[in-house]
Amino acid sequence: MRLAFKTLDDIDVHGKTVIVRVDLNSPIDPQTGRIQDNERIQAHAETIRELSDKGAKVVVLAHQGRKGDPDFLPLEQHAELLSKHVGKPVKYVPDLVGEMAEQAIKNLRNGEILLLENVRILDEETKEASPEEHAKGVLVSRLSKLADLFVLDAFSAAHRAHASIVGFAAVLPVVAGRVMERELKALSEILEKRSSIILFMGGNKPDDCIKVVEALLNRGRPEIKMLLSAGILGQLFLAAEGRDLGEPSMAYIRKKGFEPLIGKVKDLAARLRDRLKKPIDVAYERNGGREEIRVEKLPALGPIMDIGSETASMYADIIRSAGKDDAIIVKGPAGAYEHENFRKGTAEIYKALASSKAFTLIGGGDSSTAISLVGLKVEDFSYVSLAGGALIHYLSGGKMPGVEMLMRG
Repeated sequence: MRLAFKTLDDIDVHGKTVIVRVDLNSPIDPQTGRIQDNERIQAHAETIRELSDKGAKVVVLAHQGRKGDPDFLPLEQHAELLSKHVGKPVKYVPDLVGEMAEQAIKNLRNGEILLLENVRILDEETKEASPEEHAKGVLVSRLSKLADLFVLDAFSAAHRAHASIVGFAAVLPVVAGRVMERELKALSEILEKRSSIILFMGGNKPDDCIKVVEALLNRGRPEIKMLLSAGILGQLFLAAEGRDLGEPSMAYIRKKGFEPLIGKVKDLAARLRDRLKKPIDVAYERNGGREEIRVEKLPALGPIMDIGSETASMYADIIRSAGKDDAIIVKGPAGAYEHENFRKGTAEIYKALASSKAFTLIGGGDSSTAISLVGLKVEDFSYVSLAGGALIHYLSGGKMPGVEMLMRG
């Protein structure tokens, strides 16, 4: 497949100083205060290892948290985890644009890897601006003069026009790293090569789901063949048709500010008509256990935590019947999979996806954890995105400054 941007296959990096922007933003263990190992670090290690193996002098830029937040940390721990996954030492320098960082970059030998300090220590990093404007800032102006090439591998941050994402494009050649390349290939496979898609929309961020559905409906191609609703979105569709979910679930919806979305999903239901599938039964928590109830017998006596067995079976049959020319986009789990009693819906849906002939793209921040808990592997699906919010932004038709920068570069 011919790509509209350059990748690591298009350049010779031997002996060159390469700045690579990755996304190492990681969850923090509340018990120890240390960052947790995760799939993003493992995935970006592949790009970094390849650059090193090809003889590049590798300078890694990344962020962790935001200024003022508890997870805003230096990147020393990230260097340790990167070293483990790259299989080579990753030197950490507690400096970003000062003399220590400059000397460390100048002293790099072919194949050596250096991780600089959290890019968000600079206030200019998070300012939204054009590549040309950012090129005049401290970060880009100081580091670009020490480098020959910029590699953007952080698709998950590419929806932000931040200095370390777009600024280097104004002054250095730019290519995509392997994570970025895989994300864009998977999205192109669906949005450009498929004429119709099936959506499975669950999780606890219904506003994100609504944005994706609305954008795809407005786009017109690929056509939404079917929307399988679950999670909070499924509950909102039930509420929109007049179902009384029960006070525990409605209290949660009000608390999260989702009640105004009921009108939106009512409009979506009218646009989708028979392409919309809603839960026919749900599972709720009662006395610490799982109880199931048909939707016509609602309200539930406890908070709704999962789709019911009949709904899971119906959705799984639809997924398994999809052909090799179909694509399925999955956003979020079917329910509160982190609780074993309410993992059933997610397990049945994900197992059907793993056996499907269709191209399956799994998105959402909890995907990899959910996949593991239901006894599957990432490799069981066509593609599992690491992007989270950026994936939703892309599917919703939002601007992606990092991707635009790659296409022009």
